[in-house]
Amino acid sequence: MRVTANIDAGNIEVIDIANKDDIRLAIRRDAGDEFLQWFNFRFEGVVGNQYTLKIVNAGKSSYPKGWQEYHAVASYDRQHWFRLPTRYEQGELIIDLALDADAIQIAYFAPYSYERHLDLLSAVQVHPEVTLEHLGLTLDGRDMTLVKVGDGAEHKKNIWITARQHPGETMAEWLVEGLLYRLLDSDDPVSKQLLDKANFYIVPNMNPDGSVRGHLRTNAVGTNLNREWQTPSLEKSPEVYYVVNKMKATGVDLFYDVHGDEGLPYVFLAGCEGVPSWDARMQQLQDEFERALLLVSPDFQTEFGYGKDEAGKANLTIASNWVAETFKCLSNTLEMPFKDNQNLADPMEGWSPARCIHFGEASLTAMLAVVDKLR
Repeated sequence: MRVTANIDAGNIEVIDIANKDDIRLAIRRDAGDEFLQWFNFRFEGVVGNQYTLKIVNAGKSSYPKGWQEYHAVASYDRQHWFRLPTRYEQGELIIDLALDADAIQIAYFAPYSYERHLDLLSAVQVHPEVTLEHLGLTLDGRDMTLVKVGDGAEHKKNIWITARQHPGETMAEWLVEGLLYRLLDSDDPVSKQLLDKANFYIVPNMNPDGSVRGHLRTNAVGTNLNREWQTPSLEKSPEVYYVVNKMKATGVDLFYDVHGDEGLPYVFLAGCEGVPSWDARMQQLQDEFERALLLVSPDFQTEFGYGKDEAGKANLTIASNWVAETFKCLSNTLEMPFKDNQNLADPMEGWSPARCIHFGEASLTAMLAVVDKLR
């Protein structure tokens, strides 16, 4: 038997691997020591054998409620991801594995590798409507890349989309992949009309360093980027610093910040009702955008989600709140599950990359429904 985290976004520590019925592992904390939840590793064994893997520090994780009714994700070919029988008992996450090939990759959610990220940027840049802009470097020296779609005309609305401020929330970049490819489909009438009305500014990965390092929520120096938007710095949060400056140059009419939620098995929006400038116009845009998402995707719902902030009490260090207050625009955090979506359960795959991609495609239709009213 062999376990290794020496892979892109790898995260696991081996405690004891002597007994196939009691393989003991632990999740490594993010830089900064505050967060612990993401795991991603490769397991090698004997085909046909049954193995029991125990993540022994799961009870010390950042979101222990996230393990309830959760099932680990796995793949033999790193293309098709499925769920493994998983249970949470006495602070341990226990994964049962019947090995069908020599090696399998097991993760918290289907990884979106840095190489795939680079492939996405390379693929979209050949489209005539696309320009890639280098915003700056991360603390580990990786590129912060902005995908600009559209001609930049001043009369058009400016739609900003960001993903993976929290790097372990890989479902966010899967969604952006689906959204981008649909947006660039010249035969798609929704995309064609959107590009007649709007310029798109898309950051597929806000946190490349944390992504490669196998972090759940922080960058290379342990900063939670989604608490940096009011006062970003080159020392702690250059990723946000660059994006904020670019937003100020372009303006923002719609902001869509894509995330994943550990505990709630639903797809939902977290709006900005608590920002000081919230008014009837912003409420109407929010209501219309939610109605459009309900219409275009049965995966979306509004019954379950986060509680709304009190009027004027929103945390302006959070991206969607800061953008809403700064630009007086429609601004949302989209949350997708690490588990399954209870609205449309899929016991084999749960919430999956394919469903993220489809929701990204559907999001464009909802944006078209409100684009004329953004300003």
